[in-house]
This record gives sequence, structure tokens and C-alpha cells, in this order.
Amino acid sequence: MQKSQAGEEHNIDIVREYMEISYTPGRASAQAVSHLCAPHNRFIAPTTFPGIHTLEEYAEDHGRLMEQVNDLHIVTFDVLFADTDRVCLRYSAEGAHRGAPHGEIQPTGRTARWSAAALFQVADGKLVEFIKEWNKLYMWEQLGWPPSECLTAGQAAENRK
Repeated sequence: MQKSQAGEEHNIDIVREYMEISYTPGRASAQAVSHLCAPHNRFIAPTTFPGIHTLEEYAEDHGRLMEQVNDLHIVTFDVLFADTDRVCLRYSAEGAHRGAPHGEIQPTGRTARWSAAALFQVADGKLVEFIKEWNKLYMWEQLGWPPSECLTAGQAAENRK
């Protein structure tokens, strides 16, 4: 294996570990992913997580979501590859609202399945950037949650600061 291929495989391993932690109910938290994240990293998902700005904040926020969708998990990595310092993935995930209430909505038992795309940047063995594209509305509709929250969910995160 050439040196660049070995580096790319290592970058993929870092991203897989971050995703595994961030998608494990009861495990996802800022503290659990901090060893993978570079200082001053950035998370970019303005349409779905406008108030979240770092990879640690995303893991923390995702951990709160998984208190409600407590069996949320990645089904498959549909696309996963690296090119130098970038790792690109598309994944499918699913879960059911069987955990904590979602606001005033008691657990619906409804299951949702969706896909998302992510582009990570790795430098010196640490994650420096995560750009996420995801249709949040599709998941919310399947779970029976208010679609209007898809327009304001980031404001709640911003207010927690």
C-alpha cells in the first residue's frame, strides 16, 4: 500500500469512529468524540443544524436526539471514500421514536429511515471539518413530529448557549 493510500485509510478509520460514536445511543457526546477532533474545528449544516458549529457540539446534540429515537443507527455506508485529506460518505440510517418524548409528543413508535451525505476534512490525524447534507423534514414527517420544527430546530440549539 502506498503512503497516500495508508493515510487515506487512516482518515476513513477516524471518520468511521466519529460516526460510530455519534450514532450510538447513550454514547454520543462532546466528550466521547473530543479525542478525534482538532481544536477550532467546524461543523457546517446551516439548513438542519444552524446553531451547531463544532463536531463536538454536533455529537452532543445528536446524543440528545437519540434520547428520543433511542435505537437510531446507521444501516449502511452507501458511499465511503477518501482523497488525500477529505473523506466523503453517504449513509442510510433509521430509528424509531420509542424513547423520551419529543417536546409535548409522547413516543409515537413510528420508524423513520433516511440518508445523508457528509464531507470530512482531516489534518494531522484529527477532524477539522464536517459538512453535512440531510433532509431533516423527511425524518420528522416519518416520525410524526411537527414539520415546522425543521425551520426552527437550530434556534433551540442557539438558545442553549
